[in-house]
Parts: sequence; structure tokens; C-alpha cells
Amino acid sequence: MNQYPYVITVSSEKGGVGKTTLATNLAVYLKALGEDLPVSIFSFDNHFTVDKMFGFAGQPLSGNVEDLLAGAPIKELLHTGQFGVEYIPSSGQLSLLKSGIRGAMLLAKIFAQSDLPGILIIDTRPELDILTQNALYAADRVIIPVKDTPSLENCKNIFDLFEQKGMNRKSLSLIPCLIDSRVKFEGIFKDQKSLLKGYAVNRGFRCFDSFIPKSPKVDSLNTNPDGRVYPILTNARGTEVHNQFSQFARTILAEYRETAEPRSLLYHQWLMEEDERKRAEYETRLTGLQSHCLLCGESFSRDGADSRGFYFEASDGGSCGHLDERCFVKFLLATVHNLDQEFTEDDPTWIMFKNANRESAFAFRPHENGAGKVVEFSRFTLQGELLSKKSYPLKEKSGGIFSREKNPLHSLMIDTLEEQDGRFRDAFLFIQPVNPERPEAILAEENYRRFSRLKQQVSEQLS
Repeated sequence: MNQYPYVITVSSEKGGVGKTTLATNLAVYLKALGEDLPVSIFSFDNHFTVDKMFGFAGQPLSGNVEDLLAGAPIKELLHTGQFGVEYIPSSGQLSLLKSGIRGAMLLAKIFAQSDLPGILIIDTRPELDILTQNALYAADRVIIPVKDTPSLENCKNIFDLFEQKGMNRKSLSLIPCLIDSRVKFEGIFKDQKSLLKGYAVNRGFRCFDSFIPKSPKVDSLNTNPDGRVYPILTNARGTEVHNQFSQFARTILAEYRETAEPRSLLYHQWLMEEDERKRAEYETRLTGLQSHCLLCGESFSRDGADSRGFYFEASDGGSCGHLDERCFVKFLLATVHNLDQEFTEDDPTWIMFKNANRESAFAFRPHENGAGKVVEFSRFTLQGELLSKKSYPLKEKSGGIFSREKNPLHSLMIDTLEEQDGRFRDAFLFIQPVNPERPEAILAEENYRRFSRLKQQVSEQLS
């Protein structure tokens, strides 16, 4: 049975608020409170504090956070760390990857497919970049440390982001950090902790009851001749900061145990529903395809031995299907270029037209121009740039007045765009090349989305 992690993200746009100290020590305290509870952690920051606290001397390392974002399975990247906490080694190259990450759902998808149990803690950089947004989107609980008024003001950006994305702001909570207990005030707010909590509540921000005091003892745990980072639990017992961390970790552990369905499970369920929706839409598009080539009338074989090189679709969705590649190239040569002759496969003219057509998309729009019916033919690049446009008379027969040979352009328009009363619909026929080895792939989710975007670009230009 698959397992899904409960994700905690520690985030603040303000540096120096104790964010990493909070994330790393919370992991240690949670593991101490539940020895059988799997606890793991990684950081998007480049100071390698996670590695210095949890790594063993001489421990062989394979993979890091960069590999996680590149798609490596998370379980293969986790290393057994000190104090029973598992960690993913940090990376100093994440800034190079950020431009390649599209959207804020990458981490959520990774966690939904991770089969990772227990609690996963993410330490973020002091900026609201795409990596931090991914960590926020995937989180069941977002902890925002604040130590002064500027860091409190910066919280608004995270709350605004959740508002814009339609995400539940109840997962966001502030915790006062690095509070100097020696500082006292006159009036309602007696100290820094109560002042920050009062300001937070006044702004509509939720706040933990706990706080993390400033402590010279804790500062010494991060800077020492050993070059390591030591946890508060083992090196600062009996201090106020230890007591507050104990209380805070118990609060987090209670929240975890009360969460029946972590966000990673809900996202997994949504992905399954999306996959089913995409499959159903793909099947629907497949069933609507014409079973034969409209230009030659030959049925397409089930084993794919034919050459379905182009996909067509009426702009109003009234008809769709594939065209044999040779049939369509011959059709364009005869109709558009007035070259109604046979070419061999190795003929230079044939090869030139075939290659050019595979780099183009085409639109046929029948309409009245005052003198009769015409078809406006337009050729575009696959990026939607207009290359050429020309109108052709729409005649039922080819050749002279007594000819009985059907005009292929007229037949194509009738087969795809004709109304029941003989008129043409207010639409156009759009044709794009496809991979002959997998012609149905044009109907798959992402491919069809690109096709539809290009068709919309063309529609706007034809209008």
C-alpha cells in the first residue's frame, strides 16, 4: 500500500530569522518524540547546514536535491542521517535549474508518487522564487519564522500568494524566532514575543503559541572548530530554547497525527482523476476520427501500415481525421501550385514540396466574395506565422464546362464544412503534419493542447 508524506515547509523572504535552525532542530525533536516516526529533510538553500548536522563523516553520498528536481525517485536520494533523521544532500547549483521549472506543482507531483512515509521537512531560500513556491504548494503546514517588524511585513507576500492561487491559508502559521527575552516594553505588549504576536493577529495572521528564544548557547552550536552544526536537543538541554522547541514539536506532531489525508495523498487522487479524464477525452477524440482518407477514399489500415502524415480538424469541431501524406502533397501541388502530374518518391521537386509541407500548417476557409464561392487558402509556420495567402474559385468540377471530374478542393470542403442545406458553415479547415509512425499521438493531452493553441492563433489571424 502506497504511503504519502506529511510535508512541512519552513519559509520566509527575510534572511537571518532562524529559518534553517528551526527546520533542522524540528526534525530532531520530532524524531525524538516518535522513534518509529520516519522523519526526513532537505533544503533549497545553499549553505549546506542540513548536511553538516545530519551527515556522517566519510559517508558516501549519491544524488542531491538537484537530482530530486530532475525526476530521480526521492527514496533513492535519502541518506540515513544522525539522530535517526534521513536527509537529501544539498546542492549549490539549484539557481541554474530554476529557469527550467514550469509551474508550482512539480514537488507536489513528486511527493504524490514518492511512496514516502512520515514527515518531510523542507527548508527554503529567503526568497519567493519558483522553488519556494513549489515547497509552499506541496505543504500541509507552512511555518513562517518572524523576528522583527520587517520579517513580519514580508509574510504578507506568502499570504497573498496563497490568496492568488486559491490555496487554503489555514496551513500558514507564524512563529516568533530569535526573541531576546531581555527586551521589555511599557504598555500592552510587554516583550518582543507578545508584540509580534499582537501585530500578526491584527493583520489576520495565525500564530503558534510557542516561540524560539535567542540564545548564545544555540549560536555556539552553529559555529565551532568542528565545522559541524549541533542540535539543541543534545547540546542545550535545560535551556528555555529547548523547552520551547519541545512544546513546538509536540504541537506539530499532534497536527500530523490528526491529519488523515495529507496533501500528497489528495494530490495523488487528483492526478488519478486527471489521468482518467485525459484518457476519456483522448478516447472521445479517437472515436471521432474519419476512418478513411478524404482525398483518395482509401480506408486506413488498423496495423498502421498506411502513411497518415497530416491531421485535419474543422475549426468548429464538426469533423476531424487524418490524410494520407502522399495524397495531401499531391493535392497541394495540383490545387495550389497547378502542378497536376505524377512524381516519383526520389524526384527533387517532390522531396522539396514534401519537406516544406511537413514544416507548415494550412487553413482552408470557404466563403462568398460577391462573384461566387471561393476558398481562402493560408499557409503558416508551425509557430503560427503567416507565410502566404491566396483565394481560389470553388468549382464543383475540374476542367472545362463538360468535365465530370470532381474538383478535389470542392470535395474536401463539402466533406468537412458543408451544412445540411448545401451551404458552408462559418468555419475553416485546419491541417497540420503529424508523425506518420504514431499519427494518433496528435490527440494526446499535451500534443492536442499545442495543436489547439496553434489553431486558435490561426483563427485570430483569419478573422
